[in-house]
Amino acid sequence: MKRYHKRLRDLKSVKEINDVNREHYNRLSPLDKLAIFITERVGTIGFFLVIFCWTFCWLTWNIFAPNAWRFDSFPAFVLWLFISNMIQIMLLPLIMVGQNLQAHHAEIRAESDFRVNVKAEREIKRVINHLQDQNKILLKMVKYLEKEDK
Repeated sequence: MKRYHKRLRDLKSVKEINDVNREHYNRLSPLDKLAIFITERVGTIGFFLVIFCWTFCWLTWNIFAPNAWRFDSFPAFVLWLFISNMIQIMLLPLIMVGQNLQAHHAEIRAESDFRVNVKAEREIKRVINHLQDQNKILLKMVKYLEKEDK
């Protein structure tokens, strides 16, 4: 019976699981949050469509508009190339930082999942042992009652 009560106490002492997503987000600096925000937005079809439409409009205007209205001469498009390269140069390090932060977050989540799985396995073993103890007690009770009926 003492073992039974000890196992009941063990089941009651189960600790809460930490929210690693919130903990990780709270540890990020404002610049880290900005890098993740940009990384998440740049990697979307919406961003691609914005860049595609901007490029299409720029090139179309500078090819087909009247000569007096063109601001980036065909076929070189020097201003367009300069702006495009500046966007790439600015985004590349931000995307890499954001991806590194996301990878670090994925590692934290994986570690947390592993800890939760190990904890769940231990608790399942405790529950199984508890149920086996109950089965033994019930079998003893049934045997005792069978003896009394005879």
